Amino acid sequence: MAEHNELGMMGEEMATRLLSGKGYRIRERNWRSGKLELDIIAETGGEIIFVEVKTRRNDYFTTPKDAITPKKIKNIVMAADAYIKEHEIDLPARFDVIEVVGTGDDAMIDHIEGAFLPPLM
Repeated sequence: MAEHNELGMMGEEMATRLLSGKGYRIRERNWRSGKLELDIIAETGGEIIFVEVKTRRNDYFTTPKDAITPKKIKNIVMAADAYIKEHEIDLPARFDVIEVVGTGDDAMIDHIEGAFLPPLM
């Protein structure tokens, strides 16, 4: 497996542990519908949460959340819509980002709740 894939998996594992520790119920990880993907789908406080996890070894050039472009947001929202329809979910939705910078025990993790709103399409 490529090194960047291993780093991404490590970040998603850390994000899942963080959310579980906060009392979130993890519904799915790496859910796919065609070419669309959602990193983590969780539930808490009567909301469904779609979490994009961005992991980087360092933030010398840019922060992980800055890698989430308008096109990426559009794809996340389309995937969330597909998930909601497929599972007939009737809950308010929220879009979070979890940034992981570094590796292992030295990694910094930041949970940004409500990181973006769905764009008008």
